Amino acid sequence: MADLLTQYTPFLIAALLLNISPGPDLAYITAQTAIHGRKIGVFSSLGVCSGAFVHVIAAALGLSAILATSALAFSVVKWVGVAYLVWLGIGALRNSFAKRGPNDAASEISAAKRSRVRAITAFQAWRQGAMIDVLNPKVAIFFMAFLPQFVDPAVGDGAVQFLVLGTLVIVIGFCVETVVVLTIGFAATRLRGNGLLGIWLQRSLGGIFIALGVRLALTER
Repeated sequence: MADLLTQYTPFLIAALLLNISPGPDLAYITAQTAIHGRKIGVFSSLGVCSGAFVHVIAAALGLSAILATSALAFSVVKWVGVAYLVWLGIGALRNSFAKRGPNDAASEISAAKRSRVRAITAFQAWRQGAMIDVLNPKVAIFFMAFLPQFVDPAVGDGAVQFLVLGTLVIVIGFCVETVVVLTIGFAATRLRGNGLLGIWLQRSLGGIFIALGVRLALTER
């Protein structure tokens, strides 16, 4: 038992530090929680974790090595991901303006009184989070670079260790993200009744999606 703690404590510490570091996933989950509430925030986190688990399985099977070594495969996944993020961003921006009449263009307060932020379902939140992670080749390369440092051939099958270690990273990430969701959700509960604030939060989410798309577009293999 002591040997296991000695062997895996550095891994657990590293996984925790990586998950609490600000990044695209936390930014996305925070924005979703602030706009739609804790339930959608949790399902957004579950979606992100599901997408990450796809990359863990791919890494265990050796498929992620294709993204790491093939410029074409990396570019295809990257640009599909960019297109998806920008599409989500434009959709969020359009929704925030959707119910504004031609005579109300200059009146944010009037628009806020007549319109609320368009709700999304738990499944839609999960699907968005999953797609954002699946279509990010950087996540695949992260697992390919991080997990092998803690795989010990003497312990057993490398693929199984990949799955176990990758799952632990994801579980730690979900716990961290749940704390963020609960914290942001508590603060946002009172604020979401403000229609004007809700509109600007949705526009901010649209901006975050587009910014993430640009960030991914600038990523090199």
